[in-house]
Amino acid sequence: MSLTLAPMDNWLWYLSRSTGIVAAVLAVAALVWGLFFSARNTGTRMKPNWWLALHNWLGGLTLVFIGIHMLVAFANTRTGLRFVDLFVPSNTVGWAIGWGVVSFWMFVIVVLPSMAKIRRRLPRRAWHVVHLLAIPATVLTVVHSYQAGSDSISGSTNFMRFLAILMGVAVYPVSIRLIGIAQRRRALA
Repeated sequence: MSLTLAPMDNWLWYLSRSTGIVAAVLAVAALVWGLFFSARNTGTRMKPNWWLALHNWLGGLTLVFIGIHMLVAFANTRTGLRFVDLFVPSNTVGWAIGWGVVSFWMFVIVVLPSMAKIRRRLPRRAWHVVHLLAIPATVLTVVHSYQAGSDSISGSTNFMRFLAILMGVAVYPVSIRLIGIAQRRRALA
């Protein structure tokens, strides 16, 4: 699906891109915050409840911005998206959009069970396994950002640098967390 727009040609195009970028930044922030919180790397100045509340707020806000991004992309008639394309990956729109759809569903699966009423009913281990879907969901968000833009912004060097920095910010705490887990297991063995 190829879409070429002149500058300021369509405000919905800019709104769709900006809400998508904000959603991606919020997803990475929620992921990093959650990893630091779960690793107990948050220091002692703020109480753990504050860190958890901020993590939950960032995750919920991520889902809200993803929803806004999807609605604005649908409202932009130049994209040619059907309503079903927002929720089901298909060959009609291609995998560039499909990665975003898969990422959306992964975030729904991560965020909704984290609500207090639902979380209390889930075994901790099951909730934790579901919550780990945030990592591939964040990666797929960046893949969607990279592939979906067929315009000049996504092909620009600055946008590519932004995506690389975003991925680096997400991968760093994941790597630190995995190294810490491996070291603890090695020490126990």
